[in-house]
Amino acid sequence: MARPRLTRRQRERVARTRQVSADLSTAETDQNTRPGRVVVRHGRSVMVRTPQGESVLCVLRQHLDGVACGDQVRWCLTEQDQGIVMARETRRNVLSRAGFQGQIKPLAANISQLIIVLAAEPRPVGYLLDQYLVVATHLDITAVICLNKIDLLPADAQRAFGASFVHYTELGYPVVQISTKTPDGLLPLQTHLAGHTSVLVGQSGVGKSSLVNALLPQSAREGNLSDATGLGRHTTSASTLYPLPQGGELIDSPGVRSFRPGQFTRQMLERGFPELRDLISQCRFNDCQHQTEPGCAVQAALAQGQIHPARLASFQQMLRQLIENGSSTV
Repeated sequence: MARPRLTRRQRERVARTRQVSADLSTAETDQNTRPGRVVVRHGRSVMVRTPQGESVLCVLRQHLDGVACGDQVRWCLTEQDQGIVMARETRRNVLSRAGFQGQIKPLAANISQLIIVLAAEPRPVGYLLDQYLVVATHLDITAVICLNKIDLLPADAQRAFGASFVHYTELGYPVVQISTKTPDGLLPLQTHLAGHTSVLVGQSGVGKSSLVNALLPQSAREGNLSDATGLGRHTTSASTLYPLPQGGELIDSPGVRSFRPGQFTRQMLERGFPELRDLISQCRFNDCQHQTEPGCAVQAALAQGQIHPARLASFQQMLRQLIENGSSTV
């Protein structure tokens, strides 16, 4: 897809701000910077929301990169309703993925919740779900398993579908069943969204786009980013932070929604499987693969029904790929 072009007026405004950025000294700007939060970025241009709720079109200071939607920043005003982002504050976390050339690209920062969307069709992939849960643990955020399109299933099939995730509920993960087609079909999810900055992930075809549209009506998206910012037309291809009508925030981005976890370490894997954490340290061998080794506490717990076989299979597959690849790629 061709990159959208700015209008002549927008190019002139960005050029003027960049010139000011080049002329400002650090001593002059440090004492005049203000707090703000990035709600959308397009190239070197970002829209910053102030603590007072105002939106300011800014450009990134020269050599300042890696700024993502959700970042807390320090910026200074250069002219009316325009500014320069001078620095990025320390993040709580950042959700990233590898770009086409292998470079790591930040997608969303300072998130507090991962909404993992599944549906009966396409059939859920437990291995991918378990990868997402490892990512959530690594980022130290809440994970909610969201069973979408539940209206397409008869009542018996709905109960059976929900029952197939009961072992995740037993591990402490919230599991909700929702529909965008029925009255109050989103209420089970909306109760989890309040008070959080959430992002949606999940395999293709599970209804993520329809879910975003239901949570964020077109009027809400248009009202959040007016044409005056010069960025409203680009938000379909850029991570954008929206306030939710029922409370909380949602970061919407095709990049986030198509995100695939991939960079893991063994320590991350072990932390991401809470039912295995204490058992692993009880194995006889430090490098135990939890398969046929003698003295394996994990296999003993499996035999006693304390671990779900599918969860252990996911862990073993991720660990095997780490070992085979000799890297952190799963």
